[in-house]
Order: sequence, then structure tokens, then C-alpha cells
Amino acid sequence: MNWITRHRTHTARPPVRRPRRWLAAAPLVACLAAAFPAAAATGGTATSSAAGTAINCAPPGVKLAPCYSPQAYELAYGVAPLLSQGIDGSGETVVVGPEPAAAPPSMDIRQDLAAFDNTFDLPPANLQVVNTIAQAATPYLAGDEEVTDTEMLHAIAPGATLDVVLVPHDVTASSASFAAAITQVIQAGVARHAAVVSISASVGEHFLTNAEVAQMHAALQQARDHDVTVVASSGDAGAISDAGPPKQVSLPASDPLVLGVGGTILDAARPSGTYLGEMAWNGGDDASGGGYSTLFPRPAYQDGVARTGVTRGVPDVAANADSATAMALEYSDGEFRPAPGTSAATPLWAGVITLADQEARQHLGFVNPAIYGIASGPAYHRAFHDVVTGDNSVLSPTGVIVGYNAGPGWDPVTGWGSLNAQYLVPLLAHPVGSGA
Repeated sequence: MNWITRHRTHTARPPVRRPRRWLAAAPLVACLAAAFPAAAATGGTATSSAAGTAINCAPPGVKLAPCYSPQAYELAYGVAPLLSQGIDGSGETVVVGPEPAAAPPSMDIRQDLAAFDNTFDLPPANLQVVNTIAQAATPYLAGDEEVTDTEMLHAIAPGATLDVVLVPHDVTASSASFAAAITQVIQAGVARHAAVVSISASVGEHFLTNAEVAQMHAALQQARDHDVTVVASSGDAGAISDAGPPKQVSLPASDPLVLGVGGTILDAARPSGTYLGEMAWNGGDDASGGGYSTLFPRPAYQDGVARTGVTRGVPDVAANADSATAMALEYSDGEFRPAPGTSAATPLWAGVITLADQEARQHLGFVNPAIYGIASGPAYHRAFHDVVTGDNSVLSPTGVIVGYNAGPGWDPVTGWGSLNAQYLVPLLAHPVGSGA
């Protein structure tokens, strides 16, 4: 089995082919891998160092919509007012992983983050790389997945400590090793007294044995019992999840103890980031992962929610996953790239939960019941952006796999939609009367 990741080099880069997940020899997928268009996958040169301007993420000679700055994302998703009040994640720790250990010619994550911070006037990142599992010879060399996770988290919660958990580069050689890696990352979150664990990896439910599912679920129960929030991507292959068909959803996002994050296409003013609207993310052969579990019954927090079935519905929430409307990432040689896929939406939500933990002065832990309580009440349209258009049908060699449609309220494409953090964070942090 293979975890598809993109590794960036210092020298001239050949075009990167968009992976076809249903043709891959292995089903395990890091959600970020297939989200770039082929032209964008080769990277671009930074054309601006100003936080308030549009950023060119395209390679020379390629015309693409400019990326948003971190400050534009902060405005679009309502984070900016919180940051101005000092709610920036200070005092909180986010565990990020599992991140496959990288090797040359990958760049140093410390230098990448320093360049990102310098360009966008962000404070220096408090980064720790946990190498006890991977035992990597070059622990600070990072693949694109790690850059996406850390830079997105740092943009949303710039005061938080980021603990990156490395795993062996061949960790997804089997479903057993994948389940073990997810379990180890969750356990690391508990051991390190983290506020949040952010997981941007996924695997279709039907690839795992009952024992492997139980192993991950036991770790998630431990996280719940220690008030650690676990946030995970719903996947980038629409209704067929990872390496489908058949139609399915992905773990760990489909576990009821996880806040599952799907994808949207953000419409915001350029370059400011003023929010205009969103629709479900669908790129034809990649789209927001979502649907209904075949392993877990409907959890109590989904009872009475329209369009939920007898089993767990996925995702719970969403944020931008489209490369054409992405936040800019920066590497230490000055190159910019977009941050796409549900791998980008997941750390965004993890960062926002971290802000809520700081505001609450305690770890909120298992937030799903609170999320559903707020979304089911009169505060819904202040705390969330309801995504009502689009679908997650996808193309396969056998034709179109018909997925699900977005619609008012919860849906199995974007969940409750994306967030307006300036309202959602106080409601999460101070739940008494939060439905008002």
C-alpha cells in the first residue's frame, strides 16, 4: 500500500502527474496528493512579500488564480478578530501527524516556516519534531504534507506549539502499519497533553480489519477521556473515498469520536479575503470525501439531524480544499504553492479548535456534540457558512460514481459547512446559552 505524497526538490522540477487513486497499486492516500492541477504541482515563484497582496503560486508562464495570503484566510473565516484580541493559541499544543519522514532533496521545515513567517509578518513558529517513532536520520526535512499542515496551523493559531510526529516513510506498506501510525499519533497527543491532534491522512473503511479499526477507536476513546480533540480529513476522492469504488467513507474521520473535515471552494475578495460564499469542492476526479459509514452506527449527536441515516454521516464540517482558491504556502527558497485538499481544511479547523481551547482556558476535548448543538440552534448562520451547492460525484474508469449533493444544513459532502470563527469560538468556549 502506498501513501501518496509530493516531495519537492531544489532543482528544475518535471511536471507532476495527478495521481489516479483508483489506479494506484495501493489504497492508502495522504489527502493532499491529488489536489494540485498538473501545472500547479511543479510549483511557482513568489512574486510578492506583502501580507496584504495576492500571491502568485503558479510556475513561470502558467496563468492561475493567485493564492490568498494567510491574512486573507484569517479574514474570510472570521479568525482575524480573534487574533486582534490575543486569541492566537498561546499556551496550547497541537500534535500534527502522522508525517512520513522525508529525505533529500526535501527542505528543512524550520527554514520553510521561517520564510513563511517573514513574508507574512507572522511570529516565529514554536515547532517541535517528535522523532521517537520514525528514528529518522534527517528529522527536519519535510514533505509537502508536513509543510501544508504546519503552515496552515501556524497561520490560524500562530501562538500555538506545533508538535510534528514523524513516522517511517513506508508506514503505509500495509493497513496494519497505517492503523498503528494513526494510533501512535493519537497516543502522542494524549501523552504530550495536547489540545488538538490534527490528522491529514485517510484510508477507506473497507481496507481495515476489525482489529485495526478497534485499535484506532481505543486510542480515540483515550483521547476523549483526556480532553484531546481529534480532527481528521474526510478524504479527497468524493463518494468513493480512498481507492474506491465502491462508495465508502474514510477512517479515521468516520469514527464518531473524530471531527471529520470535508472540502469546499472558497469565494472571497482578492486580495483582502472578504467572504463572499462557498460551494462543495469537486475537481472531477477529486472531491470532498463524504457519505455514510459501514462500520459505525449513527452517534447520538447526529440524532434528529436531517439527511443523516442509521450510520455515522461524514463529514462534520468543511473548509476550502480547492487549489484555485487556496492559501499560499512558502518554501525557504522563496517558492510559493497553494495549500489544497482536505489536508489543508483539516489543520485550519484544528487551529480554530485550538483558539477555542485558549478562550475557554481549558481543553474542550470531544467537540462534536457541541458543534452539532450550535449548528442545530439559532446561532447556526452566524457561526457557520452553510454550503448548499455542489456534490461529491467523481469520475472513475467505469464512469461517473454518483455521490451526494450539498444542501441546507448538514449534508454528507460538507457537513454543517465552513466556519465563522469570531462567532463559533466563543460559542464553543462558553457553551452556556450557546444556541442563542
